Amino acid sequence: MRNTTALVTGANRGLGRAFALALLERGAETVYAAARDPRTVTDPGLTPVALDITDPAQVAAAAELCSDTSLLLNNAGILSGSSLIGADSLEGARAELETNLFGTLAMCRAFAPVLARNGGGAVVNMLSVLSWHTLPQIGSYGVSKAAALSMTNAIREELRPQGTLTVAVHAAFIDTDMAAGVDQPKTSPVDVAHQVLDAVEAGREEVLTDEITRQVKAALSGVPRAAR
Repeated sequence: MRNTTALVTGANRGLGRAFALALLERGAETVYAAARDPRTVTDPGLTPVALDITDPAQVAAAAELCSDTSLLLNNAGILSGSSLIGADSLEGARAELETNLFGTLAMCRAFAPVLARNGGGAVVNMLSVLSWHTLPQIGSYGVSKAAALSMTNAIREELRPQGTLTVAVHAAFIDTDMAAGVDQPKTSPVDVAHQVLDAVEAGREEVLTDEITRQVKAALSGVPRAAR
């Protein structure tokens, strides 16, 4: 990561902040720390950037401002806590798709030419174990992450010819605000950040950050429950 210029979305807290600080620790030259309110980025050494990934004008402005970026870490995401049938409306599902899928895709589209000009670089998309596994009580979040996984697989093939590495990161429970109400083992955001940066340095396209995620991935070839 030494001398890398990176942009991290959702970098003001939680996993995004852990990514940004891990990059500094590893010697990154510039770390653009993007957040809806850049005043919430307070750690020394980070370069705050105002960015709502669902706002096309702000995405375009970020790509122009951060035109020396060679590593894009798409961490920003939301969880509405909505089921698919029992929710009062589809607003939560629409918001999750707008951020977790379309916002992330907008960032990939805006920064693809930036990365090409800077030698290829890498895109990291923060996904979830719920890209593969369903929890009905937050079903719409799983839909958004499954869609983001499919998108990540597709852009990987599109970006490969320009020399861009595309990394899919899957995790179960990370010790951040999003999982604050979960009474299950949680992975440290610092640990996740370093696992991901290790993968980028090694040129690996997938990161399974914890044992739950590895077990779910390994079980994908099994017989679906309804067919048993």
